[in-house]
Amino acid sequence: MIRANKKAVLFATTAVVLSMVAGAAHAGGFALREQSSYFQGMSFAGYGTSGDTISSMFWNPASMIGAQQGFTFEAHNSLVIPHSDIDGTLSGGFLGSSSIGSGDIASDAWVPASYAAYRLNDQWVFGVGVNAPFGLTTKPREDWAAQFYSRTSKVFSLNVNPNIAYQINDMITVAAGVQVQYIDVSLKSADATSAGFARSNEISGDDVGFGVTAGVTLKPWEGTEIGVGYRSGVSHTLEGDLYASGVTTGVELGIITPDMINISAKQKITEKIRILGTVEWTNWSRLKSPRAVSDTSGATLTTLHFNYDDGWFFALGGEYDFNDKLTFRAGLAYEISPIDEEIRSTRLPDNNRWWLSAGASYDFNEHLSFDIGYSHIIPESTKINIDSSHQDYNAVFGTYSADVDSNVNIISASLRYRF
Repeated sequence: MIRANKKAVLFATTAVVLSMVAGAAHAGGFALREQSSYFQGMSFAGYGTSGDTISSMFWNPASMIGAQQGFTFEAHNSLVIPHSDIDGTLSGGFLGSSSIGSGDIASDAWVPASYAAYRLNDQWVFGVGVNAPFGLTTKPREDWAAQFYSRTSKVFSLNVNPNIAYQINDMITVAAGVQVQYIDVSLKSADATSAGFARSNEISGDDVGFGVTAGVTLKPWEGTEIGVGYRSGVSHTLEGDLYASGVTTGVELGIITPDMINISAKQKITEKIRILGTVEWTNWSRLKSPRAVSDTSGATLTTLHFNYDDGWFFALGGEYDFNDKLTFRAGLAYEISPIDEEIRSTRLPDNNRWWLSAGASYDFNEHLSFDIGYSHIIPESTKINIDSSHQDYNAVFGTYSADVDSNVNIISASLRYRF
């Protein structure tokens, strides 16, 4: 029985090594969208087009061609305030039944993003972005009903992304860049073999991986701009330890973050009004079924069957120049999550969601500008059903059925300075 429990705990602990990253993430799956206070105010509509901010290079490096002569620096900071309660019932396992709720599993988070660009001449612009594209901290109460499926989850990431853009002519700009990405993961779940289940099993690991970015902007006529951006996935081999039933084992887990393609457009309506839009596709289905293996034997400890769908994001927004210094903006977006009820886990109660946003910019002088943005995210009705047909199901733990009550508020502010 102890050996069976150890195997069950190993599966439950490792099988969520990716899904956990999205508990407090807000771009579908486990990504963080909060990379620009400027575009936060429009629900990220038009984020791949050039303009007053170089933060658009995160999605489309060609858009930084809008940088002015000399050096530009921007610091964007977002405070993410999520709330997520899971209330349900565990039954059919060796513990019998439990209906203890999770409490608020989400944690407030500060998401920084910094950008710098230098215009070398009329055709060339060099830029670099420093971002946290993935991240999470969730912590349900330890004695909650689904403690064997998940306890505390933490993820930290850092991505450094230098880019170079070249303006071919007045209509076309192309760009490319590289990504250097660090990711650190730690997951915990209850140890079914410990007295009173006080002990937690944990898997942890980190790695540095590499990827690319690319983009193009088109200005077919005055007042219209179209941008196409690409961020590749980054392959990681997480090296770390599995602590299960009092035994520590070195492990490796190969994962690859999803690549992303976006199309954005900006249309000038009058001298003061602009409409912007974005369509984004994220290749979450490439996660497939990564394997966790032992460092010593090379044996596969478990295969992780994520089976994610691809994610989609649609945004529409607008800007209004109140005067030469003050601009107001607003936006609406709808996001299709790669997670549905068939695969939704206790670590990742992700679902389709609506974004409602508003923001403003103020140009203090020709060098210094400020942005603020606010978003309220409303997920659709969300349920978790871990039964015999679910990929996370373990007969030792039992079935778990729950409702998720969640919402997110995001407050963002930035400083832009041009030397």
